[in-house]
Parts: sequence; C-alpha cells; structure tokens
Amino acid sequence: MLAVSARTRQLNVTCDSSVDREVFLHYSLIPSLFIILVLSFLQRRKHCRQRNDTFYLLGDRFGIIVPLDFLGTFSNRWSYGVAFGATANKIMFLFSEGYQPLEVPQWAQAFVLFIGGMEVGLSYFPFFACLSSESRLVSSILGFSYSLIWFVVTILQIAECPHGQYLGRFETLIFYWPSLLCLGFLLGRFLYMFIKALPIRLVLEPQTKEKSLLEAHQAEHVKRLLSKPRLQEREKSWFQTRVYEWDPCFQFPSRMIGTLVLASICLYLFIVIEFCVFLLVKDELDVFEDRLQSYLTHMNETETLTPVILEVQELISVTKGVWVVAVLPASLTCVSYLFHILACYRKHMKRLWAGDKHFLPQKFHRPSSAASVVAIARYSGWQIAYILWGYLIIHVVQSLCGVMLMYSLVLPILHHQGLEMLRGLAVGVLTLSIVVGLMILQVWIAGSFFLQPKLSTADTQKPLALNNRRAFHNFNYFLFFYNVLLGLGACLSRLLISCLLGTWLIARIDRTIMQSGYEGADMGFNAWVGMLFVDHYHTNPVLVSFCHILVTSHRDRKLQKTLKYCYLNQAAGPRFSARARTRWLLLQTLINNPRLIMLRKSKSGHGSQEFTQILPTCSDC
Repeated sequence: MLAVSARTRQLNVTCDSSVDREVFLHYSLIPSLFIILVLSFLQRRKHCRQRNDTFYLLGDRFGIIVPLDFLGTFSNRWSYGVAFGATANKIMFLFSEGYQPLEVPQWAQAFVLFIGGMEVGLSYFPFFACLSSESRLVSSILGFSYSLIWFVVTILQIAECPHGQYLGRFETLIFYWPSLLCLGFLLGRFLYMFIKALPIRLVLEPQTKEKSLLEAHQAEHVKRLLSKPRLQEREKSWFQTRVYEWDPCFQFPSRMIGTLVLASICLYLFIVIEFCVFLLVKDELDVFEDRLQSYLTHMNETETLTPVILEVQELISVTKGVWVVAVLPASLTCVSYLFHILACYRKHMKRLWAGDKHFLPQKFHRPSSAASVVAIARYSGWQIAYILWGYLIIHVVQSLCGVMLMYSLVLPILHHQGLEMLRGLAVGVLTLSIVVGLMILQVWIAGSFFLQPKLSTADTQKPLALNNRRAFHNFNYFLFFYNVLLGLGACLSRLLISCLLGTWLIARIDRTIMQSGYEGADMGFNAWVGMLFVDHYHTNPVLVSFCHILVTSHRDRKLQKTLKYCYLNQAAGPRFSARARTRWLLLQTLINNPRLIMLRKSKSGHGSQEFTQILPTCSDC
C-alpha cells in the first residue's frame, strides 16, 4: 500500500518544462522595464524644472510612476487586490527562503532576500502601473500584453508538468490555479479598460471628468454628520447585529483589500505546502510502523517491549488522524481573523474620526510620526506573515488539544474502559466544582455579612464599607491558609489561559497579546496603530471635505474672479449673496446642533440673542 501511494505521488518527478516560472521571473524584468519607461514617458510632470536644469530637454515627460496609492485609493480596489493575488506564488517562494540566486554566507542572507523582494516587486510592477496610469488606452494595451505573457507561461507550465512528487496528480494546477485565476481577471480588466478608453480616444465619447479630491462615500459621511439624527432607526437583522453591518459611508482602501486577497491566497498555498510536508512525514512514519510491526511479528509478541511498541503505534495513528482533522478548524479560524480584522479596522477608524482614543493604550495616543509612516509599508507584509505563522501555531495547539481529547475520552471507550474514564471524569468535575463553589461562597459571605446595607433602593450594589469587623478579621485569618493552596491552582490557571489566548490570538495584529505596560514590545501592534493614525490623518472625511472646499473654491475664484461656495456634491443652483448663504448655513447648523449656541462668541450680544429667539420656535421641527 505504501509503495502504491508513493508511486502515485511520483508521476512526474523528472518532468522538465520548456518554461520555468522561476527563470522567467528574471527575464520578465526586460519587458517590465520597457513598460515602466513607456508609462513614465506618457506621465506628465505637473511642476516642470527650470531652463538651466539638465532635464529641461525632456520637457514635462518622464514623470514618476505610482503603482498604487496606499493611502487614498478607493477606486479599482478589487483590481488592485487581484493584482496582489497574482504575486502570491512568488511571495510564498520568498517566504520559504527558496530564492537563492547567489551563494552567500549565512549572515548575508537578509540582503539576498531583500534583492529577491525588489526583483519580485519590479517584475509585477507593470500590473499596478497599468491599472493606475492616466493614459488609459496605452496602459490597457501594455497591461493586457504583459498579463497575457504571464498567463501563457503559467498555462504552459501546468500543461507540460501537471503532476508532481508530493500531491501526485494535478499538483501544479493545485498550486497555480489562484495565480491563473488572478491573471485571467486582469486580462478581462485591461480589455474592459481598452473598450472604455478607445471611444474617448476617437472622440466618440466625452472625456471623463477630472478625479475629485473628495470621494462619494466621504461626502456622504460628512452629510450624515451634519444632518439631524433620526429618532427611530430601522430594525437590524440578525446578521447586521451579530456579524457585520454594511456602511455605505465607509469604504476600505485598496491596501486593505489587497492584503485580504493576498493573505487568503497565501494561506491556501501555505496549507497545501503544509499538507505536502505532512505526506512526507507520514511516509516516514509508515515505514517506521512497518518496521515495528515486523519486529513484533518476528518476536511473536512475547517481547517485554511489546506494550510500549503498541502504545507508540497507537500514538502515531492518533497523531496523524488528529493533525488532518485539525486543518479545517485552524484554517477557518485564520480566515475568520482576516474578515474580523477588516471589521476592527472600520471600528477603530470611526473611533479615531470621532476623537476617541480610549481603545488604545495610553502610550499609543501620540505615536511617532516616522514610525507611523514606516508602519504603512510594514503592515500588509506583516499581516500576511502573522496569518501564516498564526495558522501553523494554531494548528499545532489544536492538534495537541485533539490528542489530549482522544486519550482522555475516545480511546478509553474504544479500549472498553469507558466506566473508569467516566469515574475519573466525575471525580475531576466534582473537585473543580467544589473549588469554584468555595470561591463563590466566599464572595457571597463577604457580600451578605461584611458589607453595610445599601444607601438607597436604587443602588445596584452595597457600598464598599465594612460591617461586623471582628467576624471579618476571623474570616480572613482562617481562610488565609486555604487561599495559599488555592493560589497555586489560580497561578497555574493564569499561565494556562495566557498560553491558550496568546497562541489563539497570535495571528491577530489588531490587538496586542502583551500585558498592560508592555504593549510597546509588540511590533505587530505598533505597525497596526501607526497605520491607523496615518490613515486617520490623511483620509479623515471631514478634513478631506474641508480641503476639497478650499481647492474647488480657489479654482472657481481663479476662473471667475468671484467668491463662490462649493457644496460637497457640487450641485449647480441660483446665485445668492455670500452673507445670506452664510447666515442660512449658520442657522441650519445651529438648529441641528443646539449645544453650539452656548459656545458661540457673541458680538454685542445681538447674534446669540437673535438665534436664541429663532431656535426655540424651530426646536419642535
């Protein structure tokens, strides 16, 4: 049986593909650099240099290409996310430290991995550059051609060597179908861009308007803040209350969507690689079990080591089964973490927008500016690494718990020792119940006999004022010796709970697993907080709306030489005097926010009295 399974997994060990993706990665730098130069030539610089500059002959050409705005990109989010997903195989290749183009000492390994990361980034740079370029027609053609090259190379590698030595049939397809799917999506996306850009280029359709500084969802958020709150909100469903509620006034940036897609694909690849390693280890364990079985057969099971050998065989069998079963809960846990992190990101951002920082430790209320800027570059990569290592740690812990469960509950029943198991379980539960009952009894006695009665019937609990002091001192004295023994168990339970929670939440970068006062040692949480503050300072809807009003007002004044006010939706309307419009907006703001009346600075008392007289008549509206 072992020989058949090993032969099944070694169908194409000597298969040589005509195109190797690892080698093609190096050669792909040539078309990548060509595409970058073309897009850079088409990118116009907004601030041209002086005539005496060396680059004056270039005019306003050869601008800097931005692959992705990691702060304020809210359009084409899933396209950027899929572009990140196309790099998953190369990310896992770097993660396994398989990038070894040079023979270097061990201490220089970090430089080699850094060079490998730069090469992967440069190779996949055209995907992002073509998605974000302003020259839609040319970028769609270049992006489609480059994506088609990678798509064909992947198809050739899968078609020529579909099988492998670890998973057997269709091993290459199992590893590369996510990348193939992402490349197919990019092909469709670039084709759609070409179809949309061609009529504009041929002047068959009007050119699209310039992108606004203020996104639609940010404007809706500001409008919600300025509108009068609803007295009765519509009833929420169970999914909205317990799981997730969609907010039309909030959108996740492209960085978060890309992190989600790339982390999901990398987690899938990591699970597949882990399963391949498990198959190799399983083959070795099967060989070891065969040797043990042959030894028992040779000794006719009369050797004194026979019980030990049987126990080892049973342990190996149980461990293999539990490890396979634990793959599902461990993977589901990490997948749920990915979506829960997005929900926490939205919740934390909304709290920061409202000026609430109490959910953060005190030392993180004013993080370092330089560290926060670096956190933007670190967060996505660190989040993926935390998810991968977190899955492995959670898988190991859940497997250990599964083995303990098998030996404590399942195996005794299989060995016809269920009655002894139930007896031991009953004794353990009874002992724990007595200990917990005594702890609860101490609290009940303290609340009933050693506290003074409530001052008012409306109080929820008694005041912290001692009563019956003599009995209280005797109570403390006699329980002192028992509580020493109880403290030993409490200490062990503290250690056990800390280990379980630490390993269970190791993949969560949005919350620290360090104790209070030591949060600074958690580098992942530092990256999370720094990323939050950078997004808060650069994408706050109120701040962006204010800047949008300033920019549009300046533009209108420059064009028309008159003072104009620009609404968030830029709706055209009849002209009014600036003073009348200001007074009307002030009145509307004070009606929606009556508390601002007391904070207004009055001029000779007329302004506040005027609005104070108006507002009571409008308060019932």
